[in-house]
Amino acid sequence: MQEIIQRLSKIENGFKPMEFEAKKIFVSKSISESLSLAVELLKNELYQVRCLAVFLLGYISSKDQEALNILKIQVSKDNSWQVQEILAKAFDQYCKDMGYERSLPVIRDWLSDKNPNVCRAVTEGLRIWTSREYFKTNPQVAIELISRHKLNESEYLRKSVGNSLRDISKKHKELVDNEISTWDLSNKLLHFTYKFVTKTK
Repeated sequence: MQEIIQRLSKIENGFKPMEFEAKKIFVSKSISESLSLAVELLKNELYQVRCLAVFLLGYISSKDQEALNILKIQVSKDNSWQVQEILAKAFDQYCKDMGYERSLPVIRDWLSDKNPNVCRAVTEGLRIWTSREYFKTNPQVAIELISRHKLNESEYLRKSVGNSLRDISKKHKELVDNEISTWDLSNKLLHFTYKFVTKTK
């Protein structure tokens, strides 16, 4: 493990090596062994190693509720933006493994959390929402879920909301236009989100 940590510590960009190592650990160890290792790795001062742990927790989370709880309660409080990016990927891994429709209660639960990092893990992790099973044929559900945080105080989360809705508008413009037509753009928070929804390259 020390050799892996040393190798990961030299990575400055990208997350693929962390994901690769997490997958190797997941397939070679039991769920309980993987969980114990992930918990230990989360204590490491290197964000690269914590990212490895979060990827690993993502693989475990559909099979062990404790792993999902750690992602929601502990990982969401990590100060590293890199770790938060992997939290989003880990949550999507959970939904993929469980099935997106079956994951709806957990998606709603996470979106109801007071921590914006927990909510963003959903809005960002499931991008592009309408490329995911269930949401492909239920785009309105995706729009309603994402739009719940269009007024959130966290700029970080509102940006993700705007970007996610813009993604959907590429295939479902009318549905997204119907949503944003109801927004009061005199509200600065809402106007910020709106700008990302309607942003063109």
